[in-house]
Amino acid sequence: MMKRTFYFTCGDINGIGPEIILKTFERIYNPSKYNLLFSTPINVFEKAAALTNFPLPFKIQKDFSRIDFKNESIAVLSQGRVKVTPGKPTKESGICSFESIRNGFGYVSKGLADALITAPISKTALSLGGIKFPGHTEMLGKLCKTKNYAMMFLSNKFIAALATIHLPLSKVSESLTKSQLELTTEVVINSLLRDLGINQPKIALLGLNPHAGENGRIGKEEIAVINPVIEKYARRNVFGPFVPDAFFGNHLYKNYDAVIGMYHDQVLIPFKMLNFNRGVNFTAGLPIVRTSPDHGTAFDIAWENKANPESMIEAFKWADKIVRNRESKSNQ
Repeated sequence: MMKRTFYFTCGDINGIGPEIILKTFERIYNPSKYNLLFSTPINVFEKAAALTNFPLPFKIQKDFSRIDFKNESIAVLSQGRVKVTPGKPTKESGICSFESIRNGFGYVSKGLADALITAPISKTALSLGGIKFPGHTEMLGKLCKTKNYAMMFLSNKFIAALATIHLPLSKVSESLTKSQLELTTEVVINSLLRDLGINQPKIALLGLNPHAGENGRIGKEEIAVINPVIEKYARRNVFGPFVPDAFFGNHLYKNYDAVIGMYHDQVLIPFKMLNFNRGVNFTAGLPIVRTSPDHGTAFDIAWENKANPESMIEAFKWADKIVRNRESKSNQ
């Protein structure tokens, strides 16, 4: 079996990212199967290693173009030294997290690593650092030079995707267009087939308004936007629009391979209720494989050795699965 390489970004260094990455390495370490790359300021690694009593062999590397794993299979890619301010987003932490992502994108896009696994970042810190992206998904879409991507959430209980991403509720309706919803639906169908190996996937689209609009009496988006997309993709097993509260209350998500919600919290609330600490964020539609934990920076417990690594471990497992599925499809 081919030995795969996974690139982990540090996330916001003032949050729990470095801690959960080292805890993840302890759980997944298998030098006969995986190479593990960790891009981070060296003082952050040293501090996290001391915090977690990190027991595994590693090699610190400053030349990113010549990775030498030797027998350790863990390479720490040094981003110099950066001030750590536990529990607080700062300009330095925002810039550092962006550099780690950009370096990782370069590695994976050049084929030097098989997947990018990103630790949580702070949108406040990005803004303080002058980086104008609302999150990983939009950032990686820009780096990959594609508009055909979707934010998906993966778990063994159910899979969800978003028609709109990081928008205030006041802007969701105007942003929810037929063309955008068609693009999201297409990306999700293709990702279920290619990345997750699901043949003939069934997809549920949720309504936007209470009671899914009640035939236009409580909003027109279902009639003007959602229904036409469902009709277009009916032969590809796309159904809806479903009334969200009844859909989840009756556990109808179990009947579908994926659920597309119209805005962020519509699917993230039920998803996290079912999968907190085990759910995974996946950017579908990119030429590279990128996963992440489905939680944030947890500044309130940063650098206290209290963080749970389960979601990061799941992010690694799903990345490995997606890489294998893509390899399998490409070899057919």
